[in-house]
Amino acid sequence: MTTTRGAAPTHRADRPAAIGRRGRLLGGAIGVLGEVLLTLGALLVLFLGWQLWWTDVVADRDQEQIISQLEDEWGDVDAQRIAEPRTDEPPVPATPQDTMVFGTMYVPGFDRVRVPVAEGVSLEKVLNVKGVGHYPGTALPGQVGNFAVAGHRNTYGRPLEQIDRLQEGDPIVIETADAFYVYEVTESLIVDPEDVEVIAETPGQPGVPASERMMTLTACHPMFSARERYIVHAKFAHWTDRADGIPPALENVEV
Repeated sequence: MTTTRGAAPTHRADRPAAIGRRGRLLGGAIGVLGEVLLTLGALLVLFLGWQLWWTDVVADRDQEQIISQLEDEWGDVDAQRIAEPRTDEPPVPATPQDTMVFGTMYVPGFDRVRVPVAEGVSLEKVLNVKGVGHYPGTALPGQVGNFAVAGHRNTYGRPLEQIDRLQEGDPIVIETADAFYVYEVTESLIVDPEDVEVIAETPGQPGVPASERMMTLTACHPMFSARERYIVHAKFAHWTDRADGIPPALENVEV
């Protein structure tokens, strides 16, 4: 009896020590988890900084260099001369090779007025590095049909960040080696990503042959989301010969 009664306090005395060890282990695990979460948080902040700021810095630099190279290739345009708008048959540039930069786009209503236009809509090869991309198979500038382009609203230079500012009648100007093509906004709409008929040769009417010269801008919507697409349609107004100066739409724009 004495032995049995004396053993019980011994077991009870061991319990606080065991609980203490478990508490220290739990506290250590929580500390490690906290450090991991802090590290992950810091990495997330760095990633967001890279995604939202640094990609813009790099894209702006690269796109300015692309435009400079185009100007060297094309020769200077006389920005002091306002060319007479023409409504005769416009010249149509040759079909560009994939990823080739073949023009620039001016949107006077945007903070960033001028960006390069390249062939294709690959993220890695075009949209993330060169500016806006031309949907292969759609019309070329000045051609009957739908000249359709895509671009980012945020990150990588944000060429279409302010697409929702465009109003009916606003000009969008495409410059190539030989000409300026002036389109005027007709409508804006928000669609699902699957609604690809917006870039059909007759927008919204797939299979209907084109009878007009149109242009379409497409960008993700809302900002920082790819849930929908913001669409702007524009109709060809006129063109000017690059050798004659700049179109009236660019009179108050730095060219």
